[in-house]
Amino acid sequence: MEQKYTTSKPSWVPEEKNDKFACSVMSGIDGIKDTTVGNINPALASGKLKPKRKMIMSEDDYVEGVARGDRMTLSRAITLIESNSPRHFAKAQRVLQRLLPRTGKALRIGITGVPGAGKSTMIEAFGNMLCDAGHRVAVLTVDPTSSVTKGSILGDKTRMGTLSRRPEAFIRPSPAGGTLGGVARKSRETMLMCEAAGYDVIIIETVGVGQSETTVRSMVDFFLLVVLTGAGDELQGIKKGIMELADAIVINKADGDNLTKAQVSRGQYERMIEYIRPATPGWPTHAYLCSALEKTGLKELWEVIRAFQKMTTESGVWQKRRDGQLLDWMHSMIDEHLHNLFFEDAVVTGRMPEIREAVLQGVVSPTQAVAELINLFDVKRAAMRQVDLFHPEKEK
Repeated sequence: MEQKYTTSKPSWVPEEKNDKFACSVMSGIDGIKDTTVGNINPALASGKLKPKRKMIMSEDDYVEGVARGDRMTLSRAITLIESNSPRHFAKAQRVLQRLLPRTGKALRIGITGVPGAGKSTMIEAFGNMLCDAGHRVAVLTVDPTSSVTKGSILGDKTRMGTLSRRPEAFIRPSPAGGTLGGVARKSRETMLMCEAAGYDVIIIETVGVGQSETTVRSMVDFFLLVVLTGAGDELQGIKKGIMELADAIVINKADGDNLTKAQVSRGQYERMIEYIRPATPGWPTHAYLCSALEKTGLKELWEVIRAFQKMTTESGVWQKRRDGQLLDWMHSMIDEHLHNLFFEDAVVTGRMPEIREAVLQGVVSPTQAVAELINLFDVKRAAMRQVDLFHPEKEK
């Protein structure tokens, strides 16, 4: 099979080998027909080079590797989860099902904030502190997917250079995929995989204000909003909406000449919080100061999170939230599955172009078009055409 896939080094990477510069630029995979084992190196495909790792992993390989905390296996298990192939979906669900007894024990923290607030830098400093304290930390970052190229930069890991090299930490950037439902399912299952691998603190970083915060809020125990000083009144409407989801607000970059401004901003946020209903029953939201650069305020923030866990566990809110999240997950999966059944139905896809054209020409109203498509759609027929995603048949 002809391979058109190539790699090259960026101009800033030194010619000599260096562990700090494990970076290459991929030309793309348009020429590759078979991507079941990832981006195939031409030398591997021709047999000139032997792979350093097992190319095709069995169900048992995934389960055993994740259970012993192997980061390479965990990465490949997450890639399996993120695949949209029905065959990969079935295998991923069986692996996850076997690992479920090992999940549910980690503290799940969601972090959001406007772009430039220093979320990644703060997460790195916070994660290093937790690793020093004996915790194992997994960081899951959600990157927006381009509506034009359908690609994602996945560059958050580059801002966490020291944390990414620690054996106690695991960082995984994932594409949003263009749908909040995709973020919810894949991020939830990725989170469970990390818990099964023994990580006791899971941090999920969103891409910024206005991007799936509500979805991430429904996945985590504690939700943190990172803000900057001098935001201005023009952003108050946006901040009020996101502030209603936050269990704590952190004014980052509270250092140097900016410290006084940060202290003023803290007072302003405290006054705003008085008019907002708490995100968690029985827990008062407050604003705190933090400097990721000077590593100040991080221990206090961890103490706040631990106090939140203790209070909500004793009151029963913790377990109630976890139960609600499981049901939300189930309902979102039903919505996603029905959506796929409808748009993958042969009769619907065959009729869709004609109905779209009729809507654009003004011959048929959108409401009439929807009614006609729904009448054409037969759930039983569509279900019969679907692959049984959860059938435990052996891999061919």
